[in-house]
Amino acid sequence: MAIATLYLPPISASISSKPLKKVRPPIFISTNPSHINPVHLRDLFSSCNLSCHRFSNMDSEGRVEPVDLNKLRIALAHSSVTVSVFCKPLSISNEDCPKEEGLMTQKSELGFGELFQKAIPVNEYNGRLVGFGRVVSDNGLTASIHDVMVLPSLRGLGIGRMIVKRILRVLSNKEIYDISALCSEKERLFFEACGFGEDMLASTTMIYTRTSSSSDTKCDQIFTSAGRMLLLVPSSR
Repeated sequence: MAIATLYLPPISASISSKPLKKVRPPIFISTNPSHINPVHLRDLFSSCNLSCHRFSNMDSEGRVEPVDLNKLRIALAHSSVTVSVFCKPLSISNEDCPKEEGLMTQKSELGFGELFQKAIPVNEYNGRLVGFGRVVSDNGLTASIHDVMVLPSLRGLGIGRMIVKRILRVLSNKEIYDISALCSEKERLFFEACGFGEDMLASTTMIYTRTSSSSDTKCDQIFTSAGRMLLLVPSSR
C-alpha cells in the first residue's frame, strides 16, 4: 500500500521576507495658529535639517544653520494658513527626540504611566509637533505653499500628504485655485503625488537675490541654480 506523504515547507520559507508596514500613530491636526509654539517649530526645522532661509549656510556635517526665531515668528504672523500635526512623544523614535525627552519617555513607559498616556486623545497640549506646512496668500486670487515637513521617523505614513490636503481644502473654501508649491527637486515627486503638476501657462520661477559686492540690480545676481520649481494644481483651474 502506497502511503501519501504531506510535504511541509520549512517555517523560514513560509514567512515573508517583506518588512512590516509602518503603522501611523494617533495624530492631531490643527489649523489654529495659536497652537504653534515657534520654539517647537524651530526644533522641527532642525530635526528635518531644513531652514526658512532658502540660501542657508551649511556646516561641515551638512547641517543647515538654525532658523532665526524672530523671523520665524514674523513669518507665522503673516502666513495665511498654517497646518500643524501633533503626536504623543511615546510614538516618536528616540533618535528624533532630545536626550532629556528620551529619558522622560523611558520613565513614562514604566507601570501605569504608559497606559494612562495612551488613553488620552492627542491634542496640542500633550503632543509634540511632528509635522507642519504653511501658506502665503493674498487671500483672494493666489497662494503658495511653503515649509511642508514631517519628522524623519514618521515619514512614509501619509502625514505629509494629509498636511497638503488640509491646506488645499482651506484654500478651496476661500475659492483660491491658483495654488503653487515652492519645492526642491527632491520634493517634486511628493507634490506630484499630491496632485500637482507643471504650470499649464508654462511660467518659470525666477529668484532675485542681492550680492554683497554690489547693490545694483544685474542679471548675474539672479540665482539660477537654486533647484526650485513652481508647480500648480492644473485640475483646479
